[in-house]
Amino acid sequence: MGKNTFCLIIIGLFMSGCALSNAPVTGRTQLILIDEAHENALGLSESEAILKNANVSSDKVLTEKIGKIGKNIVAVSEDAQKYEWSFYLLEDDTVNAFALPGGKVFFYTGILKFMDNDDQIATVMGHEIAHVLAHHGAERMSQQMLSNAGAQILSLALKIPAEYQNLYSTAYGAASNVGMILPFSRKHESEADTIGIYLMYKAGYNPNESVKFWQKMAAASSGSSPEFLSTHPSDIKRINDIKEYIKTLK
Repeated sequence: MGKNTFCLIIIGLFMSGCALSNAPVTGRTQLILIDEAHENALGLSESEAILKNANVSSDKVLTEKIGKIGKNIVAVSEDAQKYEWSFYLLEDDTVNAFALPGGKVFFYTGILKFMDNDDQIATVMGHEIAHVLAHHGAERMSQQMLSNAGAQILSLALKIPAEYQNLYSTAYGAASNVGMILPFSRKHESEADTIGIYLMYKAGYNPNESVKFWQKMAAASSGSSPEFLSTHPSDIKRINDIKEYIKTLK
């Protein structure tokens, strides 16, 4: 596919408006250029690759607890019913959890050390489920497609000589990453907090425990990157935003 053809396809999709959707709970307008079937297939493929090399926990009690909390949260969301959800616990000291498109959620045993109760597990579970429901993975890929198209369009407009194309691409990529991709990543993280807290609350978990969990995580973190170069909001901003949102729950 030539540069001009690729750019015209992206522009056509954008102008048609057919790729616009709204995130659950927040209602934020999204531009998604990847169809859901493709998005889910990518998630399934990636989860299968992870499970081939991962050390899946043999702790049945913890695994069942993670799965039960996940199912409880999924049950309160109509948007979640169309996915085939799977919840995995991996033996790994990494303090992390993540979700893949289509409903594959992974928890590391390392993050459980920072959780005192089911409500705090539900905090992270709701957050990860929210990423899936809001199609954040597909939105990120769509942003990258637009960024690539923008680079090509600008290159054509500026008539960048062939010998300078690599230098131009590097400079454009750095500016785009800081100016567009990372800010949207922070927006996704904040949005996942909001959606996740709404879902955990609706499922009967105490949202105030989410504040305690993130405070604990903030106290344990060190050497973090400046917020403007991070995919996550700062600890203080995240905690304050969560506190304010909890006030709106009824």
